[in-house]
Amino acid sequence: MAKNEKLVASITPMSEDFAQWYTDIVKKAELIEYTSVKGCMVIRPYGYAIWENMKKILDTRFKELGHENVCMPMFIPESLLNKEKEHVEGFAPEVAWVTHGGKEKLEERLCVRPTSETLFCEHYANVVHSYRDLPKLYNQWVSVVRWEKTTRPFLRSREFLWQEGHTIHETAEEAIAETEQMLNVYADFCRDALAMPVIKGKKTESDKFAGAVATYAIEALMHDGKALQAGTSHYFGDGFAKAFDITFTDKNNTVKIPHQTSWGVTTRLIGAIIMTHGDDNGLVLPPAVAPVQVVIVPVAQHKEGVLDKANELYATLKAAGIRVKLDDSENSPGWKYAEYEMKGVPLRIEIGPRDIEEGHCVAVERHSRNKTFIQLDNLVEGVKERLQAVHDGMYQKALDNQNLRTYSCTSIDEIKSMLEEKGDGFVKAMWCGDEACEDKVKELTGVGSRCIPFEQEHLDDKCVCCGKPAQCMVVWGKAY
Repeated sequence: MAKNEKLVASITPMSEDFAQWYTDIVKKAELIEYTSVKGCMVIRPYGYAIWENMKKILDTRFKELGHENVCMPMFIPESLLNKEKEHVEGFAPEVAWVTHGGKEKLEERLCVRPTSETLFCEHYANVVHSYRDLPKLYNQWVSVVRWEKTTRPFLRSREFLWQEGHTIHETAEEAIAETEQMLNVYADFCRDALAMPVIKGKKTESDKFAGAVATYAIEALMHDGKALQAGTSHYFGDGFAKAFDITFTDKNNTVKIPHQTSWGVTTRLIGAIIMTHGDDNGLVLPPAVAPVQVVIVPVAQHKEGVLDKANELYATLKAAGIRVKLDDSENSPGWKYAEYEMKGVPLRIEIGPRDIEEGHCVAVERHSRNKTFIQLDNLVEGVKERLQAVHDGMYQKALDNQNLRTYSCTSIDEIKSMLEEKGDGFVKAMWCGDEACEDKVKELTGVGSRCIPFEQEHLDDKCVCCGKPAQCMVVWGKAY
């Protein structure tokens, strides 16, 4: 089979219609099913298994850093939500309200949580009294509701799964360190588990989280050149604590106000995997989060000894902790190849009579279709080496795409001509810090500010928009 041969004919090519390509994959790879409620989806077992693997990796890391899991209520009284004015104004357009319990109208409306800052603050006010009670390092795995007008599976839905970390500290320095630490956790997770390069940076004032002093984000670039915010971490200062009257007594018996953070990633990361790694044959899954890391396909399985050897390989890999599947169904090998390409299984192992005779199996990498031989007496080590090679190859391919589609510009005209000539991507350009210029760049070019990257470059002395002295370099882009 040629490397570029298309196995799955029913997927719209991404070059023809990227949005339809995405929809075809989430449906045909059995990640989701639509429901009768617009903007809400069924995450099917294969899709949910990807989320479970993400959750396991992240939850382990959170706990290593001292965080504990909690679970807050789903409902927030309107009076509680209104305690932090900037916060409630930021979420007001997306809030879903409960007005009745059974047939009885509620005395006070209940918000279905879009996020849980106010709930955590109410709890902190009840349990934080002394410096001995700090820090509180909490996280929860829940669903939230935001009444989006335009929806797309995983990327923007009215109900979605996420984790939201919430911490409270004695000092601003501790809280800021926590905010930065968790952003690094997310960036490392994207690199090491999702094979996805990201840019770390700070959001502009106009783009920060409602109620935050500062918002930090990781931004990833998709196949089509659009940016996707893959995770955020927020420093709240003492604003929420003041609004909710949270205080503590320090070691000198002085009453102080604590500082807070929050941080989160969502099932949007599944969409990010699809749009970073997928191709016209379907999903391409990073080994760390793939529900099935290796699929074994017996060739000429009707011949004596083939299924026995395939089962032996399966047992060996499973015992080594590798997520492995043996497809011994009566479907043809060609059908199986197409099926597991569609599902994005990182590594396919083929074993037939000649392979058994020669003491090896054939390993085919999903992302590249590279074929190698693995000696049967070195099966586990050989498979682990191939899985690492798949991860490394996927990361490098995504990084190459990001580098290819990152443009440095020093004028509005250059941004427009670069995007027109080369297509969407990340645009690096200098900025004076004025929100009016930020808005003007988007109005004139179509790209908005994504973040102020931590790794700054000096591209010019002047703002790309107004020509005044530049304060910093900004990464701009069209976003999901």
